[in-house]
Amino acid sequence: MNRFISTSDAARLDAADSLASLRAEFHLPTLDGEEVIYLTGNSLGLQPRGVESALNTELESWRTYGVEAHFHGPNPWMPYHERLTDSLARLAGAKPSEVVAMGSLTGNLHTLLASFYRPTAERPLLMCEAKAFPSDQYALASQAQWHAHGELFEICGTDPEGAPTPDEVLKAIAEHGRRGATLLLGGVHYFTGRAYPIAEITAAAEAQGMLVGWDLAHAMGNIPLKLHDWGVDFAAWCSYKYLNSSPGGVAGLYVHERHHGPETFRLAGWWGHDKASRFKMPAEFVPERSAESWQWSNAPVLGMAAQRAALDVFDRADLDAYRAKSLAMTDVLLGLLDHVSAQTGQEIKVLTPREPQHRGSQVSVQFVGRDRRFFDYLV
Repeated sequence: MNRFISTSDAARLDAADSLASLRAEFHLPTLDGEEVIYLTGNSLGLQPRGVESALNTELESWRTYGVEAHFHGPNPWMPYHERLTDSLARLAGAKPSEVVAMGSLTGNLHTLLASFYRPTAERPLLMCEAKAFPSDQYALASQAQWHAHGELFEICGTDPEGAPTPDEVLKAIAEHGRRGATLLLGGVHYFTGRAYPIAEITAAAEAQGMLVGWDLAHAMGNIPLKLHDWGVDFAAWCSYKYLNSSPGGVAGLYVHERHHGPETFRLAGWWGHDKASRFKMPAEFVPERSAESWQWSNAPVLGMAAQRAALDVFDRADLDAYRAKSLAMTDVLLGLLDHVSAQTGQEIKVLTPREPQHRGSQVSVQFVGRDRRFFDYLV
């Protein structure tokens, strides 16, 4: 059982918190003039206070320079996506050449699977977890349907409430991995909040000859990542949850440097062409030797400006302290839930693993015996 603390204990922890000042960098919604308790950053992150200024800067460049803002103004637009690269690489645990801000999550998954899911008669399987987020489920099913030898294989768990456990994933890899072409899992399960051991699962699947990718929608900006060191082949994420980039904000992807050569197939677009010759408009696609070669189009500047403002806050945070605070705050929440359950005699079922290594900053609960009216009351 997690420790129950009082409000005075919480105040003392806040006073000693090295990250406490960053709370003031975000707008919190208000109700009747009071800031609300916001527990849905796993759905949409709060607006950083720097967003308005960042957007106004680019609107002023558009107003002043028109198309020439691609080359003039405080932040020329032509290389605008590069302004996000170093910050995203830090959060992903990757080399700057391995990440790029672009597209949407599901679009990026399709883009990456075009490169990294190439099934054969001997290796037809596209393996994923059962009860994946519906968009992933739809995307993966359509990818399997698209290919002559494609076959979707869902790794089922024994827990009726959510995704398979890590042990169940590893068992499925051991039993079926030799028929697997590609494994794609969510790094943190959207419903249960379970964080998977990415390094261990990646190593097990790659030992079976599979390519391994991760959907990091609920992991990027949430749990520690070392994608390069773990040898992950590819990954994609959205940015409007834990990265606070704006509703529908610009997503991103990662591709390990070993795949950057021209021998890797890509669905090509102009912005992925080699920068040195891009504006010569050659007939043949020559990929940039980085994750940028998966880009199709130029930067959506306004969305990226909002994301840049959010990443400015992340750049100021020590990531070890950030992780420690996440675990401490979820410990407090778990302790409060246990306390309320004991005091009221009402069962509160915690769906998220309590072990620190198996959770991020999301705690999923089921209030047993309650209906939609109780949910609406909490909202």
